[in-house]
Amino acid sequence: MKHTASIISRYTADISGVCSALYELGGMTVMHDAGGYGSLYATHDEPRWYDQDSLIFVSGLTETQAILGDDQKFLEDTIQAAQRLKPRFIALTGSPIPMVIGTDFPALALEVAQATDIPTFGFNTDGMHPYTTGIDQALTAIATRFCTEALPKTPNLTVNLLGVTPLDFSVNGTVSALTESLAAHGITVHSNWAMYNDLDALKKASQAHVNLVVTTGGLGVAKLLQQRFKMPYVVGMPYGPALMAQAVTAIQTADQTGVNQSILNCTKGADTYFIGETVTTMSLATAYQQATGQGSRVICPVDAQSGLLTENELTAHDEDDIRDCLKTATTIVADPLYQPICPASARFVPLPHEAFSGRIYHDTMPNLVTDFAPFLQSLV
Repeated sequence: MKHTASIISRYTADISGVCSALYELGGMTVMHDAGGYGSLYATHDEPRWYDQDSLIFVSGLTETQAILGDDQKFLEDTIQAAQRLKPRFIALTGSPIPMVIGTDFPALALEVAQATDIPTFGFNTDGMHPYTTGIDQALTAIATRFCTEALPKTPNLTVNLLGVTPLDFSVNGTVSALTESLAAHGITVHSNWAMYNDLDALKKASQAHVNLVVTTGGLGVAKLLQQRFKMPYVVGMPYGPALMAQAVTAIQTADQTGVNQSILNCTKGADTYFIGETVTTMSLATAYQQATGQGSRVICPVDAQSGLLTENELTAHDEDDIRDCLKTATTIVADPLYQPICPASARFVPLPHEAFSGRIYHDTMPNLVTDFAPFLQSLV
């Protein structure tokens, strides 16, 4: 039966993507749900939960409210909490039940905004789409509402990192290492969408020269900022020294020409497979090819932007389809929870992904910016 996983896990949902993207920005996020998604997000998807505060609430949707379509308590509770806590913005997110009964989140957001005088977003998340969709919606909404002014460019070459959340990069030092590595090449990170920065930093995104899109969750923001401020963007996560050098050149070229660039350039191979989010996984396959001269195949089980697809990438979303794709594989690089559907004859190289296995393998998630060489050794 399609869209049913009997063995492997599933990627975290769009609701968690919204929460993760907005976690550090000083807003208040409300999940309209009975409570299950709040627990899931807190216990599986959010490694910052116990170390960093964020205003994330669950409405406690009851069966009666769902049957009658009564949103009044949801509105009243949200408004009272916002008036007491005074967040920078409010985000209302949906779950499967509100979507089934046709809850109008943009309309509810308008009511909350009128009652509180606080910018409010209504996201039609439904728990049926992957986290990348939620990240894209959240970050694009922030840019649409708060990045409205074309500010003077910084004197030095700067970039905004777009699509950065722990769901793809965890909290193991990868983002800080990327920032430091870019700085060593003369490129300063101006704002980070959205870890280790607040809303004020994101508001000044137009001061940067180029946007660096490191996951598909940041592509919508990149396109919006380009349309609004004529800011070019580069797509790719610079793993390994060779790909970092290529990224630096691409950023410089984009700045000089205003033309978008991509560092995703992996060719098709027959027996090595990488599974994961499109941009990070294609970047890893590209870095692998540069280091070894060997091609590979990339399987993307989550929604992929059509502009990023190449002949090297397979968009297999279902467990059975992924299993079929792996029949001829001799080496598979993926989250450990994929191993049960991989051929017994294939060599399996674990690469934990927080958006797939949660915090189960958190302590073994590698920082591939600094530890790319040891990881490469496990593949050759």
